[in-house]
Amino acid sequence: MKLFQGIRQQLIQEKNVKNYLLYAIGEILLVMIGITLAFQADNWNEDRVKKNAEIKTYENIRNQILGDKELIQNQTGYNNRYMVQFEYAKEIILTNDHTKMDTLGIIATKLANYSDFDREGNIYETLVNSGKIQLLRNQRIINKVRILEQRYNYINRMENIHYDVMMNFAAPNITSAVNFASAEVVDPDLVFSNEFQNLVILLIRVMKEKNQTYSSAITEINDILALIDEELAKD
Repeated sequence: MKLFQGIRQQLIQEKNVKNYLLYAIGEILLVMIGITLAFQADNWNEDRVKKNAEIKTYENIRNQILGDKELIQNQTGYNNRYMVQFEYAKEIILTNDHTKMDTLGIIATKLANYSDFDREGNIYETLVNSGKIQLLRNQRIINKVRILEQRYNYINRMENIHYDVMMNFAAPNITSAVNFASAEVVDPDLVFSNEFQNLVILLIRVMKEKNQTYSSAITEINDILALIDEELAKD
């Protein structure tokens, strides 16, 4: 600054208007360049902070849905394991094969088992309420997260339906037909009845529908993970 002041004083003393004006214009330009650079530095720092927050949000989403994926896969395996047994029970009843009554009794005690993901679909809602959704520039990820939340809600509805069928229909019939402690069939006519067969078929249908919702959720999760990995790879 002292250098500029010295130059300015010298030009004033020399009464060289032309050179003074040129100097003044140059000094103004330097000040403007300095202000512009300062603004650019602030903008760059703000962009960097926003980008770091965006990356952190992507990582949080990724970690959460990875955990959800593992849980859904476990529930799918659990659901399939019992569905195979229920299919076998249906065939025993359909063929009226009393030689397999002991097996049917064991399977009947398992009709009260059901898979339960039990996860609230609040990823998208949390992003909106926290304002973090504004940090995400990939609209495809936002849309996929919203769809995944809908999948979770549908899974919960199907699991509630399964629970209601189990409590209102399966449990009363099982307790009347089978001794839970020994899995012994105490009412053969009931376990081989058309009503009991219809109950088993109803449970199987619900379980198949649950499998479809589980599969759809896994597909959505894999799509989101791929998109997030692409975003993280950019940095």
